[in-house]
Formats: sequence, C-alpha cells, structure tokens
Amino acid sequence: MNVGRAKEIAESADIINVSYEGAPVIIQHVDEATKMARIYSRQDPENEREVPVLNLIEE
Repeated sequence: MNVGRAKEIAESADIINVSYEGAPVIIQHVDEATKMARIYSRQDPENEREVPVLNLIEE
C-alpha cells in the first residue's frame, strides 16, 4: 500500500478492510516522513505497533 492511501484509510469514517501479515488490522496513524503506520489488530486492540506502510494490504 502507498502512504497516501494509508492516510486516506486512517482518516476515513468508513471501515476499510486492511491486513498485515494476514491478520485484519486498523490503521491508527500514518507517518509520511518515515512511511510507517501505527496499527492494531481488531482482535487485540491493546497491542499497537509500528509497521512499514508497504506491508499493509487493502482487501
């Protein structure tokens, strides 16, 4: 996924299906400078992590 699309998804009021390593996730924030996204799993919202935007997949 590219940074621009990840930002659109993070700011969207709609629920857009995104996965990271095969698991559904929510994008909380995108840092354009580092091309990293703060995400959390739908099953485990307490477990936030920073991942490369390129590794996110829109389904």
